[in-house]
Amino acid sequence: MNAMKNRVQLIGNVGNDPEIKTFENGKKLAHLSIATNEKYTNEKGEKVEQTEWHRVTAWGKTAEIIEKFVVKGKEVAVEGKLTHRSYDDKNGEKRYVTEVIVNEILLLK
Repeated sequence: MNAMKNRVQLIGNVGNDPEIKTFENGKKLAHLSIATNEKYTNEKGEKVEQTEWHRVTAWGKTAEIIEKFVVKGKEVAVEGKLTHRSYDDKNGEKRYVTEVIVNEILLLK
């Protein structure tokens, strides 16, 4: 059961070209957003499509794969864990971030 704790799986389309950072030690970091879509019929019988945006972060080899093969619009499947963090922006205001830290990515279509 421990393997199922804090596990996130998403299949969606990449919303922007990934942002890649390379650190002095050569380790890479990738940031991207993934859109997932849900379609349903509302109480009036109208078809509705709802899009959710997810902030995704990857490190190391996974970031290198993203750098080489992932572009805006690409359909991907990711698995990782959900994290929450906060930081102070340049104006001194506290900002909160929820993101998926990826440990595996599959390139689809």
